[in-house]
Amino acid sequence: MKAPLIGISRHRIMVDGKGITTLVAFHDCPLRCRYCLNRQCLEPNGILRTITPEQLLEETRIDDLYFQATGGGITFGGGEPLLRSRFIEAFCRIAPPEWNIAVESSLNVTQIHLQRLLPFINQYIIDVKDMNPTIYRNYTTKNNTRSIANLHWLVSQGMADKVKIRLPEIPEYNTPSDVDESQKTLEAMGYHDFERFTYLTEVKIRS
Repeated sequence: MKAPLIGISRHRIMVDGKGITTLVAFHDCPLRCRYCLNRQCLEPNGILRTITPEQLLEETRIDDLYFQATGGGITFGGGEPLLRSRFIEAFCRIAPPEWNIAVESSLNVTQIHLQRLLPFINQYIIDVKDMNPTIYRNYTTKNNTRSIANLHWLVSQGMADKVKIRLPEIPEYNTPSDVDESQKTLEAMGYHDFERFTYLTEVKIRS
């Protein structure tokens, strides 16, 4: 079994999960976000390389001491990592059980991927974009029906305390009031850990 990667980034501190982490970023995504941060994941020639679960473990084991000392581990991102749920499952079955395994996901996937990984994922970092269906479609070109259903499903499985929700203010697409409404909707579902921020779409240099 092999999966296509756009990159592996080591020694990330408290930005992609608990402790010191290694971010493993997969190629491919179901969304087409207007301000995509990793457009390489959508390009046919954007694949850096392919790798097996065993090869990934061999590469990441070098940081075992850091992971165990800080409660960190592997964070799967992308792209959309849940599209590679079989690969992640195979990796988790051979990885040290002390490692924290996290996924950064939009949840816009069929539920079977979440079901497959439920026993293995310690932390979910969910980028919901916006809970308003019209805003979501305008920004991603897709609908958020699956994402919302999967958010409800995670709550039903008792996973709400393991989820961090990212709530961006997206210039030209939503407003602070829209972000407030998204948070209220998610709080009503049972979520309580939110990270709010604003997308920077351009850098202005002062003369």
